[in-house]
Amino acid sequence: MNKSRKNRLVLLALATVVAVMLVLVAESEPLYKMFCSATGLGGTTQNVTAAPAQTKTRMITVSFDGNVDSALPWDFGPEVKSVRVKLGEVTTVKYRARNNSDKALVGRAVDNVQPDKAGRYFDKIQCFCFKNQILKPGQTVELPVKFFVDPAIVKNRNADDVTDITLSYTFYVAKNQGKAAQKQARNGQ
Repeated sequence: MNKSRKNRLVLLALATVVAVMLVLVAESEPLYKMFCSATGLGGTTQNVTAAPAQTKTRMITVSFDGNVDSALPWDFGPEVKSVRVKLGEVTTVKYRARNNSDKALVGRAVDNVQPDKAGRYFDKIQCFCFKNQILKPGQTVELPVKFFVDPAIVKNRNADDVTDITLSYTFYVAKNQGKAAQKQARNGQ
């Protein structure tokens, strides 16, 4: 094989590696979210459409926490600090958010569950997380969360010590306030 052909093959291989890396970088956020959702990594909760047919007698305390980034002039927190639930029992709790500014603002909440190993068993049927929430000046809204703790947690011996789970939300300023507000208005929300 002559040197020119070798150089072209090396260049082609490097270009392929760079192209694959660019695709991975472009898709890293959705891939990371899929991975975390599937594994519960970092306390990532699960989103489901229905609860299991049966509940277990084992009880778990679920505590709630609400935080707001300092750049967003909102008050935000749960209506109750904690509830005791049976495994598989569907429960709804509400958070409240209030816009303390003199202009409409769009916020976006992210959630987390602690301990991390409980994330794969914390299933949300309804949630406001990862959705833009627009609040007018002085407006207060209720934000419900409908969830259950998957009874499959009893099959995981590493989760035998899980008696308390904390669901925490943090609201951040949505990236593009103008576009986010327009999109919310078009969707009638």
